[in-house]
Amino acid sequence: MFETYEERMRQMKLYVIGIGPGGEEQMTLRAVRALEKCDCIAGYRLYLELIADLIAGKEQIQTGMMREVDRCTAARDAALAGKTVAVVSSGDAGVYGMAGLMFELCEGKDIDIEVIPGITAACSGAAVLGSPLTCDFAAISLSDLLTPWEVIEKRVLHAAQGDFAMALYNPASKKRTDHLRRVCDIILTIQPPETICGLVSNIGREGESYQLLTLGKLRDTPADMLTTVFIGNSRTRVISGRMVTPRGYRGV
Repeated sequence: MFETYEERMRQMKLYVIGIGPGGEEQMTLRAVRALEKCDCIAGYRLYLELIADLIAGKEQIQTGMMREVDRCTAARDAALAGKTVAVVSSGDAGVYGMAGLMFELCEGKDIDIEVIPGITAACSGAAVLGSPLTCDFAAISLSDLLTPWEVIEKRVLHAAQGDFAMALYNPASKKRTDHLRRVCDIILTIQPPETICGLVSNIGREGESYQLLTLGKLRDTPADMLTTVFIGNSRTRVISGRMVTPRGYRGV
């Protein structure tokens, strides 16, 4: 049975918002308007700092890394208490963000969840580099906190075999220092070391930087959690100093 508009509006309201790389100028107007409607904002401390001007004076639920379930549970409980709540994620809330977790935690509760998309790192980082994802591509996280490493290896191998360009999230951390190297070794069994790659750090924030390099060099290049890695496919090349994966238009 379909709910009426009035019935839907009587439900508790919870927004799950992707804030993009950070800062009002990189958010959608829909996301900004949703934040204006909220009494309470939940998020990782860094993300709340990025939108501090937009949420000044509002109740805030802050947690550090690895506390996602606690943060989202507190947001759910605030919504059940009658507050209009937003849970914010960097990039897009549905791409390695909090949207899926919120649906899980709110299952069976009378809460209306509205997911508001944002610019994910694959898109914002690609724009910095040029156009590396113009054709089909795969987005893969190298963090094995929630996904077994064997599964990550399989996904990377299949993406390379399918000649997909790739956007690699979470390439390294203090504890995961060799994941990018291990992934490059897998890809090098399929693609040549001359394959064009790119790194973008601090996307859309102070200190943003990028570099172009080959797959062979990428293997021995350090990266961190604030870096997104782009690996080209067999057609990717450098055009005017930028990383481009042509779609293959005739006559070009």
